[in-house]
Amino acid sequence: MIIGGFQKLTLIDYPGKLACIVFTSGCNFRCKYCYNKVLVDPKWIKENEQIQEKEIFDFLENRKDKIDAVVITGGEPTLHSDLKDFILKIKNMGYLVKLDSNGTNPEALEKVIDLVDYIAMDVKAPLNNQQYSQITQVDIDTDKLKKSIQLIQNKAKDYELRTTMEPNMTKEDILNIVKDIKGSKKYYLQEFKTTNTLIDERYENKKGLLKEDIEDIIPLLKESFSFFDIR
Repeated sequence: MIIGGFQKLTLIDYPGKLACIVFTSGCNFRCKYCYNKVLVDPKWIKENEQIQEKEIFDFLENRKDKIDAVVITGGEPTLHSDLKDFILKIKNMGYLVKLDSNGTNPEALEKVIDLVDYIAMDVKAPLNNQQYSQITQVDIDTDKLKKSIQLIQNKAKDYELRTTMEPNMTKEDILNIVKDIKGSKKYYLQEFKTTNTLIDERYENKKGLLKEDIEDIIPLLKESFSFFDIR
């Protein structure tokens, strides 16, 4: 695994659990509002100091009974061919594992879904190729995203789907996403927040939808999922 970051404690990234976070390097998206460009942009990846797996596992060995889980995020973890082996090592130490993914690699997801205890998949736009490509700045086959969603719905032990309300998103987009992910258990909308590490610095002064902007569709959203929230 190419690991570009390690956070030793999080209280919010795995629902109800104390966890640490492993940030893998490399991503097949170039979302303009991305706040992790040191894990996405090849130039920044090269300059960013990599973390050795031994450091992660030494930490986990010393934190047994103190934390519950490991969150594997990115970048995009499913780009790494040794993801399954990495997860197996963590599971064999007795930890829960949460995996964050953009859903573009359903084949890789299928290989690890029985091992992972919680999956969070980003749904960045309505599932049509044109809108998705506009946000991610790469060509997208949304059929693969749909396959990942179906796989998660049917096989994941626990999961959430989530959408960031980035500046170009509309209420109509959200309603179309709701149709695209029908049958999902948990869905979160995330308010857009700017940072100084955005892929496109022009997003720094832009604003996305806020909770008050979508008050009129919240009842529908709550009816559509077993659990819905805005964070």
